[in-house]
Amino acid sequence: MRPPGAPDWEHTAVAWLFDLVPPDYRAHEVLRRYPVLLARFARDHVAAGLEAARSGWRTVRVELADELPADAMEAAITAYEREGARLAAAARGIEAVAGALRGERWVPRL
Repeated sequence: MRPPGAPDWEHTAVAWLFDLVPPDYRAHEVLRRYPVLLARFARDHVAAGLEAARSGWRTVRVELADELPADAMEAAITAYEREGARLAAAARGIEAVAGALRGERWVPRL
């Protein structure tokens, strides 16, 4: 994605946001017309996925203890951890993009 202020940056931001949501969201013209609304949809979708990953991580050992061998259980836990980290990073990115779409400027902290 191009940085805010660069030519076509909003177009690249919209493309990135659409990559974070289900493909069916592309059918909603209002999300293309109002990128800040798309950012809201993306935020909600990613937050739900993050909560699902956290819930899965907390419960998979109990719920599937009798159905998975130990190595599969450890792989499942690792998958939940990686997915949670990916979604948390996406959520931070969405907040930054949403702010930029609203005209906020990011200032690095020292």
